[in-house]
Amino acid sequence: MTVQTGSSVNALALANPWASSSLTLPALGNLDAYISAVNRLPMLTLEDEQTFARKLRSDNDLEAASKLVLSHLRLVVSVSRKYLGYGLPHGDLIQEGNIGLMKAVKRFDPDQGVRLVSYALHWIKAEIHEYILKNWRMVKVATTKAQRKLFFNLRSMKQGFKADAGADDATHRDTLSEGEIDAVARQLNVKREDVMEMETRMSGGDVLLDPNPSDDGEQAFGPIAYLADSRHEPTAMIEAHQRDVLASDGIAAALDALDARSRRIVEERWLKVNDDGSGGLTLHDLAAEYGVSAERIRQIEVAAMKKMKTALAAYA
Repeated sequence: MTVQTGSSVNALALANPWASSSLTLPALGNLDAYISAVNRLPMLTLEDEQTFARKLRSDNDLEAASKLVLSHLRLVVSVSRKYLGYGLPHGDLIQEGNIGLMKAVKRFDPDQGVRLVSYALHWIKAEIHEYILKNWRMVKVATTKAQRKLFFNLRSMKQGFKADAGADDATHRDTLSEGEIDAVARQLNVKREDVMEMETRMSGGDVLLDPNPSDDGEQAFGPIAYLADSRHEPTAMIEAHQRDVLASDGIAAALDALDARSRRIVEERWLKVNDDGSGGLTLHDLAAEYGVSAERIRQIEVAAMKKMKTALAAYA
């Protein structure tokens, strides 16, 4: 049920044969005229309401449903005004509330002893709440039941704390004090940590992760430049795991492919680290130990490294 254009209101009036003939249809897109029009629609008596509700339930009488909806449109307007502080268009709030009203009419049972106005109030608020939660911020601020409860109560409670502090109290902060956090948590029966988290979410604004380029063509700096964590990127994690495997099992397998002399030379030259941070034996130390020249030790080392490289490639 759209309220942003006059055509929808015209349709509502045409579907309402009991509406006053003096009802002036609003101009296209005029929200004030729509509100004025629905406030002039007649209210239903208890008897009429139950009669129409029974016709809808037993005969699926759409004309009866239309009368039930039309007579309660003013209720939607009244409820929607309470949510104007979230910065969303009033027409959109009314439109979502109308959807809730129609859901309530569809499910209403006149034999339960409850007036439609009381039953529909829950459905109207539920639809408006859902709309606000989806559109108030680009990122959802409330997903759990406790968070939703906090979202729709914290703002009004903070205003109450400010009023209690007095208009002349210039030192009263926008953030809640420790005592106020405890009071909110106690009154709403939620954890104080949840109160602090929701206050942070509501006070913070949306930030584009990847801003558009500036007017001069320069790429704007945004959080995307420093929020990326390559450590948890799948490809990087696989590569890191492969490096770890090669550095442990792979090196061990490659060393096993060498003869004893070649292995000791490689270990002394590349793998051994003393307590003082120094490495193992030098080429000359190894040459003296094996009774060969330093050049020969170097040649053995080069050959051993090539053999290890081949073994590592096969292992990977």
